[in-house]
Amino acid sequence: MIQIRIHGRGGQGVVTAAELLALTAFRDGKEAQAFPSFGSERTGAPVTAFCRIDSQPIRSREPVYHPDVLLIQDSTLLHQVDVFAGLAATAFVLINSTRHVDVLHLTDFVTQHPGVQMHTLPASDLALKHLGRPFANIGMVAGYAALTGEVTQASVKQAITGKFPGTIGKLNAAVAEEVYAYVAANLATV
Repeated sequence: MIQIRIHGRGGQGVVTAAELLALTAFRDGKEAQAFPSFGSERTGAPVTAFCRIDSQPIRSREPVYHPDVLLIQDSTLLHQVDVFAGLAATAFVLINSTRHVDVLHLTDFVTQHPGVQMHTLPASDLALKHLGRPFANIGMVAGYAALTGEVTQASVKQAITGKFPGTIGKLNAAVAEEVYAYVAANLATV
């Protein structure tokens, strides 16, 4: 089972990202679940959502305490919330940022956790280019898919256009497509 925890702020589409990941996995013939965890329910407050993907039925319903994957949609949370709590020794971390891991002051963490693969992705910038708004959630889902290969690009696109019909779906699909191109050109595959 792959356990994914997504961190962001209220209004950034954190819950939607978890739902899209689950829909994508389902389209690929896998079992999946997605659910949120809210603190104070207001725009800008830290929000966490969870997703599990497996080839077997998923019976667990508790929050993801030991994630295999972290998707961090807002890099300002890195030093405000313990986003790395319970992280698996061989986890994968994708951070929405234009800055490198070193500039984000995560070099010590990476050195102390050599099995963790950490990447940054300018998901907000790519969304702004297509949508006119810096929503990172679609880019983070597509980035996860492109880096891990756990879900397919075709299923990501189908999940996006199914959830967002019409023009907004096409624009979000364009964000996902550009993220795939970015990952292929700039990030090593897992």
